[in-house]
Amino acid sequence: MKRILFVVLFASSVTLSAQTKSELEKHYEAFYKEMRAQGDVNGVVSAMTHLNIIAPSVERKDTLAYIYANNNQHMQALNTIGIEKNDTDSDLAVRVKAISLKAMNQPKRAIEQFEVLYKRNPTPYLAYELADLKIQAGDNEGASTLIEYGILNAKEDMKYAFYERQQPYEVLLKAAFVHLKGLVIYNIDKNNIDGALASIDEALVLDPSFNLASLSKQALEARKNAPEEVKE
Repeated sequence: MKRILFVVLFASSVTLSAQTKSELEKHYEAFYKEMRAQGDVNGVVSAMTHLNIIAPSVERKDTLAYIYANNNQHMQALNTIGIEKNDTDSDLAVRVKAISLKAMNQPKRAIEQFEVLYKRNPTPYLAYELADLKIQAGDNEGASTLIEYGILNAKEDMKYAFYERQQPYEVLLKAAFVHLKGLVIYNIDKNNIDGALASIDEALVLDPSFNLASLSKQALEARKNAPEEVKE
């Protein structure tokens, strides 16, 4: 009799637990939708965190990491999904790792993630990200290959955003690639300032509003006109 009673109570508790879990999941799914509708990022994070605890899934973890990254909380994003290169990661997870590692000034690790994305679906935008990071990492040869691809494949309507000014601005993606080409020319041969300037001038012809290219031109011209002892 005691054994039968125990089984009945255990079964009842399991059923109640399942119902409670299901109800909680529905509650936080509704909460998540409402917070998204209101644009409440903290509320969205809270809802997705609860959902990931109640009914964890790779998709929910990736989504939570993306929310963090999209809100410039890159450390939290990486703490959620890690920094390891994993070929089985979803495109969303790889992208989050790539942009978060780039934002945290980890170019070599970011390159690994962008290369995964580029192998899956090469685009001029990914080529630009990779080329820029490879220049930072000192891989001028690898950057050159990507730059040539980008110059050939960037469409007239493709633009890239820059943030070195207080007000972000966009320039033609092809101009951005030509600017990078000038930087690579200089990195490979510091004496070939004229070659680098010619490429940067070409970028400014393509897009005269390219502020970063103007700054690069000023820096190179100052270098060119500096006394020899300063150049050394």
